[in-house]
Amino acid sequence: MAGYTHLNEDRKGVLVDITKCIGCRSCQVACKNWNNLPAEKTSFTNDWTNPPKTSATTWTRVAFRLIEENNGGIKWRFVKNQCFHCEEPACESACFVHAFIKLADGPVVYKPNICVGCRYCMLACPFGVPAYEWDKAFPEVKKCTFCADRQKEGLGPACVSTCPTGALKFGVRKELLEEAKQRIAASPGKYQPTVYGEKEYGGTSWLYISDVPFEQMGFKTNVSERSIPSYTWSVLKWTPYIAVGWTAALTALYLYTKRRAEVEEDH
Repeated sequence: MAGYTHLNEDRKGVLVDITKCIGCRSCQVACKNWNNLPAEKTSFTNDWTNPPKTSATTWTRVAFRLIEENNGGIKWRFVKNQCFHCEEPACESACFVHAFIKLADGPVVYKPNICVGCRYCMLACPFGVPAYEWDKAFPEVKKCTFCADRQKEGLGPACVSTCPTGALKFGVRKELLEEAKQRIAASPGKYQPTVYGEKEYGGTSWLYISDVPFEQMGFKTNVSERSIPSYTWSVLKWTPYIAVGWTAALTALYLYTKRRAEVEEDH
């Protein structure tokens, strides 16, 4: 991972087994409790997902999906959504004051004291995660922190600690990825053959396995395996040369214009 060699080999991640999720929303409640986030006023939706999306005060939510089976039947599936904590986060790359930082252990954290409110991070994130406090006099950008404060104390994320079915498993990312592939191989036909988050946009800290095609679960599937920063760097690396070139060109134009004006004045 070019530009992110500071990451630990034992950086953390979470494996989400969608087949084990029962939609209890314990993870939502735990996230609210630990981070002291207020409740939101919501409304009824046909798919039962509530709240309908993540926001500045809802950092994780469980999406409800009604899946049509090949035999004509239907079944419920549930998927936890939050910041993916990309291996090479676009929000960090886009933030020119470095208010977003990818920690060596995995979390992507935010420093509100240096944020200038440009919201480039919101535009850059391929998952549309960062949310702005539009109703605040001094707004900040909010999102899941991967419970970096808990990890610092040797604890796992609050959401993982409350999952009653083991749908969420916290651990070393590379080990979780191996386990995910082992589960897929051990149950032919049960799971989709891919681990979402292994390579999408350069890989993420949150890894998913599912028995339902990921696009039916609301995931972006037709995406690049390269990280967003790797694309932007291919352009930004030329910035110094472009700046020097433009400076030289504008200086030459200025001198030419100045000289021409002097000649015309003499005549």
